[in-house]
Amino acid sequence: TWPTYGPNVLPPRYSSFWRVKGAQDASTSAISATTPVALLLIITQLLSPWASGPPGWPSAPTGWPIAAFLDTHEPGIPEPPYPPHCEKGTGQEELVPELKWLETCPQATLIRKDCINGFIGAIEPASGANRMTRWIADRRLAALLVVGICTDICVMDFVLTMLSARNHGLAPGLRDIVVYEPACATYDLPREAASALGLPATAAHPRAEAHHMGLYFMASRGALVADRLA
Repeated sequence: TWPTYGPNVLPPRYSSFWRVKGAQDASTSAISATTPVALLLIITQLLSPWASGPPGWPSAPTGWPIAAFLDTHEPGIPEPPYPPHCEKGTGQEELVPELKWLETCPQATLIRKDCINGFIGAIEPASGANRMTRWIADRRLAALLVVGICTDICVMDFVLTMLSARNHGLAPGLRDIVVYEPACATYDLPREAASALGLPATAAHPRAEAHHMGLYFMASRGALVADRLA
């Protein structure tokens, strides 16, 4: 049973959602609803446990917008405190085979980001324009359904920033940001393992606690945390 500190069932206006499907490095979803809703896909180079989607997801309709973040870093430019990952030219920055369909999916928008926070990564340095707020505005979206990994890192950073952007009027018309808990995950790194790798104690990362804290902070700031979709 999901903790009762936040909403755990999507409101009735969210009618027919469809499948979360995961692969080696990502979680992914798409949805359909009676109001303009879209799914934000947080794509990182980590293993997702949802290779076939969680049980109980209905068949997927088509035509609803999808946005997918892909970690893409310039070689040699660090992203502390994390080791090098998803550098251009390594192949880690590309979609895994199970998600290659997104590259030709007409309703999918792929957004490469070079930092943890997808909202910041969506800013175009030359113009200052934000691809995410433009994507939301162009589609007149009322809600986002967010899934992905890691719950307390990429997912949380994006959701908290997106909530502030909404409240600041940067996404007119956007009302709800929904985090679907069964399609989010994070990693486990015991303190002993961190020490063995020569990492500081602060690198320790208990999976259950980190996942819970990420969800707690998102819910406490106004996101709707759902454990099932209706």
